[in-house]
Amino acid sequence: QRIAALEPAVNAGDFGAVAAEKNAFILFNSGAIQDKKLKSVAVKGTNDIFAAIRAKDAAALKSAYAAYKSANGIELAKAIDTSYGQGYSSDFDFRSRTVKGTVYVR
Repeated sequence: QRIAALEPAVNAGDFGAVAAEKNAFILFNSGAIQDKKLKSVAVKGTNDIFAAIRAKDAAALKSAYAAYKSANGIELAKAIDTSYGQGYSSDFDFRSRTVKGTVYVR
């Protein structure tokens, strides 16, 4: 979610916002990918993103970020409407009857 949420910052050319989330890329590369070939592709994509940041090249950042997202299948999670989901928190929780406290139920 943190990597996918960077899209507005990437489109705006906000290098600082992307650089601030460096740990999200590191955690994703080390924990979400088990295959060594896919992991090396993800690390190369991360290196491309941060090379674009160091060069202050917004176009290269956009293309490297788009390639990283598509290669790793990263996208924002869809919000679940409260009428189609089920709440998982109690009535006293701040998430009660909100999108934050809703999970999909088949």
